[in-house]
Amino acid sequence: MSLAESWDRYAVGSKPRRRVNGKGDATWLNWTQYADHGPDEGVLGPVAGRWVLELGSGSGGNLAHLVTLGATGRGVDVAPARKAVALERWGHLPGLEFRTAEATAFLRGTGETFDVVLSIFGAVWFVDPDTLIPLIRSRMAPGGILVFSHLPPGSQGPEPVGAGLRYDRTPDEWRRILTGHGFSDVRMSLIDPPEGRTVGTMLVRCST
Repeated sequence: MSLAESWDRYAVGSKPRRRVNGKGDATWLNWTQYADHGPDEGVLGPVAGRWVLELGSGSGGNLAHLVTLGATGRGVDVAPARKAVALERWGHLPGLEFRTAEATAFLRGTGETFDVVLSIFGAVWFVDPDTLIPLIRSRMAPGGILVFSHLPPGSQGPEPVGAGLRYDRTPDEWRRILTGHGFSDVRMSLIDPPEGRTVGTMLVRCST
C-alpha cells in the first residue's frame, strides 16, 4: 500500500470538523489536538496579503480561516480524500487552493515562494526533517515564518496504521535542526492540555 493510499484510508475514517466552534465561529485555527483550546492565528502575526502554505492541510479548515483574514492559501495533502472534503467545504473561497501531493515532491516541483508555512500535526511530523526542513527553507520568502505543532516526544499513542513513522524531536533537537538549515529566532512552547487531560502540544516557530 502506498503512502497516499494509507493516508487516504485514515482520512476517510476521520471525524469531520464541526461547522462552528464553541464560540459560534464558522472558521478558526486550532494548533492543538483539543477543540476550542490553545492559541489562535496570532502566533503567525498579521496574515493579510501574505502567501501561506500548509503542509498536511487535511480538510482545509485552518487554512480557510487564514484566507478569510486576507491571506492567499495553498494547501497540500498526500491523501486525495482530504482534497475532496476541503473543496466541498471551502472551495467557494477566493484565494484558496488545495493540491494532492507528497510534501517533499510538491516543494521540489514548485517555483513559488511563501511568506508563511505551517504544519499542524502534519508533514513536519511525518517526514524526515533533514529532508523536509531544507526544502521548506528553499521555498520561503525573506522574512518568512515557519510554525508547526505536534505532540511532545514520547506522549503519543499508536501511529495511524500504514501512515509511516513520526519524527519526534525534542525542543533542543528542533533548535539544532532548524538553525542548521538556515532558520533563526527559533521559539519553542509547550501548550498545557485542558483540565482533565494529560498530554500537551509542542508548538515551534522560527523565521528566515
